[in-house]
Amino acid sequence: MSGSKKVLIIDDETDLCLLLKDYFLRKHYDVSVSHTLKEGTELINALHPDILFIDNNLPDGVGWAVAPIIAAENPSIYFILISAFHPPVPQMPKNARYMAIEKPISLADLNKEFAQW
Repeated sequence: MSGSKKVLIIDDETDLCLLLKDYFLRKHYDVSVSHTLKEGTELINALHPDILFIDNNLPDGVGWAVAPIIAAENPSIYFILISAFHPPVPQMPKNARYMAIEKPISLADLNKEFAQW
């Protein structure tokens, strides 16, 4: 979808990815999904998403550990740090736009957060 906001979801939980993808497709976003950190970081560089959902515990690494690095290299991305295990939020760059939310994710909370988008 040319001109659409781009969302990238990096999470190994297939059901959550499908739920988020469906939610954002209905709002006319261009949505991509990755189930590994390696593929996800490659997609960040290829797609330049506007919004990035990144899980903490991934099969090949810790998403929140690399989030500050990705944020420093991509200051325009809005990060949604997601986890079911309540880890401490990483030290993000001063200009980073982000929020941390716990699983399960509430679509009502997403509606509030993305109402301005």
